[in-house]
This record gives sequence, C-alpha cells and structure tokens, in this order.
Amino acid sequence: MNTDTIQVWHGNIAADIADYQNYWRVLDGAERAHAEKMKNDVLHKRYVEVHGRLRIILAQMLNEPPGQINIKKTEHGKPYLADTPELVFNLSHSASAMVVAVGWNCQLGVDIEYCKPRGSLAGLVEKCFAEEEIAYWNKLTEDQKTIEFYRFWTRKEAFVKATGRGIGLGLNRCVINPENPVGFLRVPGDCGQAAIWHVLDMALEPDVCSALVTDKNIVDVRVIDFES
Repeated sequence: MNTDTIQVWHGNIAADIADYQNYWRVLDGAERAHAEKMKNDVLHKRYVEVHGRLRIILAQMLNEPPGQINIKKTEHGKPYLADTPELVFNLSHSASAMVVAVGWNCQLGVDIEYCKPRGSLAGLVEKCFAEEEIAYWNKLTEDQKTIEFYRFWTRKEAFVKATGRGIGLGLNRCVINPENPVGFLRVPGDCGQAAIWHVLDMALEPDVCSALVTDKNIVDVRVIDFES
C-alpha cells in the first residue's frame, strides 16, 4: 500500500432499497440513532448511504469488516479512526453528489458543492472572503462570478475541515492566493505556516466544484468513481 497516495472517491447518492439495507447494516449504533431522528425521507436515505459508503471505503483500506470500524469524533466534531489514527479521511456531499478523501499521516479536508446561481453571493463574499479575494471577485464578469465563488468556497471549506475546526475558524481568515489558487496567502496562526497547506481543485462532474486541501505535498492523487 502506497501511503503517499491520496485516494478520492466520488459519485452520486441514489440508493435503491437493496443498497439502502446494505448501508444500514454496516452503520454503528450512534449513526443509526442519528439517522432515525431524520424525518425527511430523502435526507435520511442520503445520510445512511453516505456513511455506509464511507465505512465500506475505509474497510477496503483497512481490510476490516465495515461494521466494526471504530469511528470517533474530535472536540470540534471531525471524525477519525480511533484504532488507526494514521489513516485520515474526510467526506462531503451536496444534494446527490458525494466525495470521500482518504490519506495517510497528514491532515486533509474535502468539500463539494453544486454551482447554482444565488442572489446572496455578493453578501457571502463580503462576509466570508478576505480583502484580496473580494477585490479579485469584484473584477470578474457576471458570468464568471458564480463559478469562482464556489471554487473559493470549496477551497476554504476544505481547509477548515482539514484543520478539524470547521467554519468557526473563520472562512475570511483562510485566504486563498487569487493569483495562485493552489496555496494560501494567510491562515490562522494556530494552523501553522500558510506555505504548508496545499490545494487541489477537482473537476469531478459538470456543474460541481470540489476541492481537496492537505498539509502534505499533493504528488499522487487517485480519483475513483463509486461505480468503477
């Protein structure tokens, strides 16, 4: 097993009844309890499939039964493997799109978003972008602004997930270099030097933005479709 490789799994969430039962069987008690509280049937089924698929992926990496994998959460809610902490993972889903990133001995985060137009983009930019990012975004044409918003958003989300702190860290404090978006201009002081963090934009499917952020040099990324 090459521990320098980051594996990225992606695909659509659309379990039929047989698949749903398979995913349900591998969840632990806490995951099932959480799923049972979800009154919206679509959200319930997506949750079961997302977490079932995650366990199946991790089981392949660890050569263990998916239902026996011991997943815990940190103080800020980031999941990790209690028995194999050197294997790190992160997941994201947006509507029916899902992505899981798995690596070794690093910090990593991943985010995926459907790029849908919305009237609140300018307000979100002012709130969540830094001065340099705002200046860059404001110079774009109207046709460019939507896609570039989601590119910056997914990079920032992936970063705060990699740190394990989430958006409470402050998205406007995680500053992407607009001229070289594979890296950061600034990050919060307790996250290390900006130069150690690396960004990879991933074109996984049309009308979707996805980004991977890690503190490990991105030299080998293997992208795997769920259906392959």
